[in-house]
Amino acid sequence: MQDILTSWFVQGMIKATSDMWLKGWDERNGGNVSLRLTEDDVAPFKHTFHADPRYIETTEPVKELANQYFIVTGSGKFFRNVALDPADNLGLVRIDNEGQGYHIVWGFVNGAIPTSEFAAHFQSHITRMQATNGANRVIMHCHATNIIALSYVLPPDSASITRHLWEMSTECLVVFPDGIGVLPWMVPGTDGIGLETAEQMKQHGLVLWPFHGIFGSGPTLDDAFGLIDTAEKSAEILVKVLSMGGKKQTISTENLIALAKRFNVTPMSDALK
Repeated sequence: MQDILTSWFVQGMIKATSDMWLKGWDERNGGNVSLRLTEDDVAPFKHTFHADPRYIETTEPVKELANQYFIVTGSGKFFRNVALDPADNLGLVRIDNEGQGYHIVWGFVNGAIPTSEFAAHFQSHITRMQATNGANRVIMHCHATNIIALSYVLPPDSASITRHLWEMSTECLVVFPDGIGVLPWMVPGTDGIGLETAEQMKQHGLVLWPFHGIFGSGPTLDDAFGLIDTAEKSAEILVKVLSMGGKKQTISTENLIALAKRFNVTPMSDALK
């Protein structure tokens, strides 16, 4: 019988959380990741499931996710410790038939529970499932340093921040042509911020929480990580450019249009104005 610790999804979560920690995005217990799994993904490992799984009610019904499995990071858990003890820091949950709650079927062995942002993850999973015909399976939140810094100096506007990031690196428009959504400051860990994030994720795979961090989505852990990493690299370049006195020249609107045509992507129109 197969050991769930060797599964692609546990190993993937170990790598993702370790990479995020090493990037400096997830200090202490900052950040959270969830990955939606299929029945086929988990079937070989059901023999490892808890005999009496704990049940937790959701704060809002998530009928669209009924019977779905998710592996998720734990509340209060440090990403730097996931590799040391995956079963303590990660948990596998199954949403019930009505979407009213979930069972912790594996992991969280010392009484832990999923991240306090799980409600926000659920809403964004629903939105990204619908927006991508089920392709997106990952929601990733972290405290990307330079993106947070820019939220103090750039207008809190999706088109403006998107355009600034696109101009800092040629690949950015290709990697996130749909731009970056921006929320007003909101209290984290609430249904309200989850619903507002999900609303932005109808149009954007990235959403900025000003003075806090970023939410990213993608089909795989690598895709979601790469999306955030690309935006954060662009933000780092912009921070350096601003510290050197600002732009003297940059990628033009015409350049961006040519880039979109070459790579067959449809850029966020408001950011091209």
